[in-house]
Amino acid sequence: MMLALSGQAWGEACVVTAAGNQVDVKVCQQNRTIPPNLFRSGFCQPQLQGQKVDVTFAEQCPMGAFGECRNAKVVGTPYQQDIHYYGIATDARYLKPACEQQYKGVWMTR
Repeated sequence: MMLALSGQAWGEACVVTAAGNQVDVKVCQQNRTIPPNLFRSGFCQPQLQGQKVDVTFAEQCPMGAFGECRNAKVVGTPYQQDIHYYGIATDARYLKPACEQQYKGVWMTR
C-alpha cells in the first residue's frame, strides 16, 4: 500500500539539465498539485531547441539550489510546483521577477 502512495504528486520532482549554445541550465521542479502522469509526461519534458536536455526523476529536489520559486502557478492551469534553480546565482535578477510576476510564486534564496 505504501508503494502505491509514493507516486502521488507531492512526493515527486524532476531535475532538468540542458546544455548548448554556451548556456548550461539546471533546474528542479518539485511537484505540488500536478497529477503525476501529467507531471511526468508534460511538465518534465521540456523542448529546448538546439540544446541537449536530460531529465531525471527523484523524490525531492537535491540540495544546492541558489534560489527557489515556491508555489509557482503553472500558467494557464490550476497547478502549482516549486522550481529550484542551480548554477549562477546572479541569474536571480531575472528569475526573481519572473517567479513573482509570471508564476505568482514566492522567491526564496538559499
